[in-house]
Amino acid sequence: MFYFIIDILGTIAFAISGVLVAMDKKLDLFGVFIIAFVTAVGGGTLRDVLLGDTPVVWMREWVYIFTIITTVVLSILLRKQLKYIRTSLFLFDTIGIGLYTLVGVEKGVEAGLLPIICVALGTITACFGGVIRDLLCNEIPVIFRREVYATACILGGFSYFLFIKFPIQTTYVHVISILVVIVIRLLAVKFKIALPNIYKAKV
Repeated sequence: MFYFIIDILGTIAFAISGVLVAMDKKLDLFGVFIIAFVTAVGGGTLRDVLLGDTPVVWMREWVYIFTIITTVVLSILLRKQLKYIRTSLFLFDTIGIGLYTLVGVEKGVEAGLLPIICVALGTITACFGGVIRDLLCNEIPVIFRREVYATACILGGFSYFLFIKFPIQTTYVHVISILVVIVIRLLAVKFKIALPNIYKAKV
């Protein structure tokens, strides 16, 4: 049940981030829904296809489509309130990658895969919805810039396998792993921490 709640919360967070991007691009209602939809389920769809878990989860469970539609409608109705929060897109995106990293890692664990593959699945689940969103909106995906984005997911995924070895309840391990992703992302932006740039300026 806890895993399901995390999955739904991640769906809501990413759907909102998709709506915000789509509205910034001044897309019509259909465009807003499509961007919210691919942002929310894009990474999970790729994950399920890689695992051979088909039909993918949003095709089997109506609650995901209902959640996305409800989130889109409420986000549009409350768009003025959302726009007052200048960092709303960043916050929802950050919460989304934290939640979805855990979902992907758990899927890998359930499939009996190696920890490094589980972490890769967590990163794919967390990042590729945003990649599809940005490509459709004619933006360079965040994951391909210097920002600490996928790196936060990777570190959060490995923290799961670190803390699971301690005598801690599994629920707490889940929460800690999510917070590791979110905190690393927040600190990286706060203190302008970025990956090294391989393109050195000529002197």
